[in-house]
Amino acid sequence: MKIQVAGPGCPNCKTTEQRAFNACAELNVDADISHVTDYNEMAKLGVLRTPAVVIDGEIVVMGRVPSVLELKKLIASRPAGRDSAL
Repeated sequence: MKIQVAGPGCPNCKTTEQRAFNACAELNVDADISHVTDYNEMAKLGVLRTPAVVIDGEIVVMGRVPSVLELKKLIASRPAGRDSAL
C-alpha cells in the first residue's frame, strides 16, 4: 500500500503525515508513506487543497486534517495486499 501526504510542509501537513504513520502502526499495516511537497507532483496527483491523503493513487482526503480513526477506516477498507503501479 502506498500512502502519500500532499502539502507544503505546514503544521497541518505534518500532523496528517504523523497520523498516517500512527494509523498504519495501530492496524499493523506495512505501507510506503511519503510526503509530497512539490507543487507539480501535487498537481499530477490531482490535489487542489492541502493537506491531502492519497492511497494507492486515489485521493481519499483533501483540504483538512483527518483523524487517526478516519485514516484507519480508509486504510482498512482498501483491498489487502493491493500494489500500486505508481
